[in-house]
Amino acid sequence: MIKTFDSDEYDVIVVGAGHAGCEAALASAHMGLTTLLLTISLDMVAFMPCNPSVGGPAKGTVVREIDALGGQMGKNIDATYIQMRMLNTGKGPAVRALRAQADKWQYHEHMKDVIENTPHLTLRQGLVDQLITEDGVCKGVQTNTGARYHSKSVVLTTGTSARGRIYIGELNYSSGPDNTIPAIKLSENLQKLGFKLRRFKTGTPPRVNGHTIDYSKTQEEPGDKTPRHFSFESKDSDYLKYQISCWMTYTNPVTHKIIRNNLKRSPMFSGQIKGVGPRYCPSIETKVVRFADKPRHQLFLEPEGKTTHEIYVGDFSTSMPEEIQLKMLHSVAGLEHAEMMRPGYAIEYDVIDPWQLRHTLETKKIKNLFTAGQMNGTSGYEEAAGQGLIAGINAALRAKGKPGFTLGRDEAYIGVLIDDLVTKGTNEPYRLLTSRAEYRLILRHDNADLRLTDYGYKLGLISDERYAKFEEKKKHIAEAKTKLASITIHPTDEVQKYLKTIGGGKMKAGTKADVFLRRPKVRIDDIERLTGMQISDDRYVKEQVEINIKYAGYIKKEQVQINRLHRQEAKKIPADIDYEAIDGLATEARQKFEKIRPETLAQAERISGVNPADLAILSVYVQNGHYSKVTK
Repeated sequence: MIKTFDSDEYDVIVVGAGHAGCEAALASAHMGLTTLLLTISLDMVAFMPCNPSVGGPAKGTVVREIDALGGQMGKNIDATYIQMRMLNTGKGPAVRALRAQADKWQYHEHMKDVIENTPHLTLRQGLVDQLITEDGVCKGVQTNTGARYHSKSVVLTTGTSARGRIYIGELNYSSGPDNTIPAIKLSENLQKLGFKLRRFKTGTPPRVNGHTIDYSKTQEEPGDKTPRHFSFESKDSDYLKYQISCWMTYTNPVTHKIIRNNLKRSPMFSGQIKGVGPRYCPSIETKVVRFADKPRHQLFLEPEGKTTHEIYVGDFSTSMPEEIQLKMLHSVAGLEHAEMMRPGYAIEYDVIDPWQLRHTLETKKIKNLFTAGQMNGTSGYEEAAGQGLIAGINAALRAKGKPGFTLGRDEAYIGVLIDDLVTKGTNEPYRLLTSRAEYRLILRHDNADLRLTDYGYKLGLISDERYAKFEEKKKHIAEAKTKLASITIHPTDEVQKYLKTIGGGKMKAGTKADVFLRRPKVRIDDIERLTGMQISDDRYVKEQVEINIKYAGYIKKEQVQINRLHRQEAKKIPADIDYEAIDGLATEARQKFEKIRPETLAQAERISGVNPADLAILSVYVQNGHYSKVTK
């Protein structure tokens, strides 16, 4: 029996220093709260056990939102990337996505350095075994060494360490990601406290020695020449000129035959793994079975850093036995002689069913306890970091005795993510997709600062200096719009010639520059050249003005929908309403309402299985104020 002892006291304790935990701890400390960040291993701070990259569709927008609110992820990747690419450039602004390949080790080192040098923040190695609770209130944590740390609020971000179990063919063993120590007792403690847990699964592909790859058989994917950054504070002048390329290759029918012939040795198909895997990032075995008609699958060969020759075989996640993994690799073009440095594996872990959370990410069952990241059922570093930031903010606000902070579905992808988890729950590792957002033309990566910087400033996460620059940018955008509305474009020979080059129709009369800009392929740079007048010297200002003018009609339509959402969100549902006493509700709706206990009519409407009739009945009860209360 380990003897316990009272250790230090803090305002906020964060358990786990992955991508969620780092953001949570930094947010709390920046808000002036004494914060303890506990991690199983100091060598795993902000570690990337899977793909060493940040961003992509929807995820890249989340990173920019984190930055706009005053978080660290955008700054960290901008300081440590080896390649930066804007995806979907041929498509509209709502689906463009920034993605960066990280130097895996530098990313960890830089984040650890930031944490170690942040005032009010203490980083400590320790394994948390249980929560300290009294009368349904969390008051701290206890580690496996018996240390009892006390606090006003706690954030749990245990990731895949929670009762983690690794699978490689017939081999399986208790472990956290990358063969680290798993957190066993904390999961057991959460169950004792009444939380419903379930098992999810994720995985990672093999790593191979870059010296043994025949790149002549692959396709090069270089970084962008145009400066791009995740953080709004990063300077174009700091953009990396010399970036490290990724490479693309494909599986083939031989690869697929090897996989099909050995499915009985895959833990995913033999029944060893009970957890549910991610739909949108499946293992290569799952892809071959699920998409049996496809003759090949795309693979990306992605460097893990500047000082290593380890190559991550992207989209080749597997839990096959090591010998089969080698055969699979050697069947792929360019990898015929590849030496495997680490085998791929699947990892099964505990998650909290997210319907047990509020929008602040506080648990409904235990007051002052917040959870974030993969333990809430999500998949991805970016999703984890976004949740961590919100959980850290709310843990700090709770410690200060202030009301919580939430983001709506119309304000941020982070708002969509959390609302989806809390309102709908998830039966599989949840991944953000552009299509999950109803208002994606408003929730763009380019305008994240315009949407969220005010919030970050009010919370104390944005400096006065940065906010002044932000206000200056808003002013320049307004001035550029005014300037465009005042300039007339005349149908001169030069203008007509230009329109012909872009496939546009002839001008019949003069028109204002802002109307002219609505034409497809017309850019502000073109207007400046044709008129000899400078609209702005800032390309980010130009970008905002162009998008706002070109898509004004669509943006207006989304705004109408948002206004309706706000009206529904304003209709609050009493927390103590007794759904059993409401006549006429369908059984499914009654059960869902009771389980999730929606806070507004808008949230109730988004619950799957709730039909318009159920919503109408609930609305009548809420609006007339005649309802029965739950008796405790």
